[in-house]
Amino acid sequence: MRLWTVHPQYLDAQGLVALWREGLLAQKVIAGETRGYTRHPQLTRFRQHAEPLRLIAAYLRGVADEAARRGYQFDETKIVSRQSAAQLVETRGQLLFEWKHLQAKLRGRRPELYRKIKNLDCPEAHPLFRIIAGNVRGWEKTAAASRQKNQRTSTRIGRM
Repeated sequence: MRLWTVHPQYLDAQGLVALWREGLLAQKVIAGETRGYTRHPQLTRFRQHAEPLRLIAAYLRGVADEAARRGYQFDETKIVSRQSAAQLVETRGQLLFEWKHLQAKLRGRRPELYRKIKNLDCPEAHPLFRIIAGNVRGWEKTAAASRQKNQRTSTRIGRM
């Protein structure tokens, strides 16, 4: 599951559809309607807010707006809340981490789109987010965090 901080305008069609499905899944998880993905790190920033369902609904509306701009028809009746939500604060480090991640995906999947965006230093954020200074979030699964986890696991196994 990836709930991009990056504006959905940068996603290819495959990525936009996947984001919509993952956002709907996130909405179900936050609403307590599923037993899977309940501890997914991408949901941390939504769950830390007083009104997480309104936030994920606002996130989905941003995705649906981009889809409509492209001529797609996502079923917006699946969004549980129509009330507006305040913006969610996110860090520039998180935005840029995700930007590099998206660029890597597009480099392989849609090289022509990658060539159009590769020289953009800092993308726009999804409309839900207000970007502030800061590093990649602690809940993000980075390569460095994965290496540390693997090192701890191999150390424990070595002690057995």
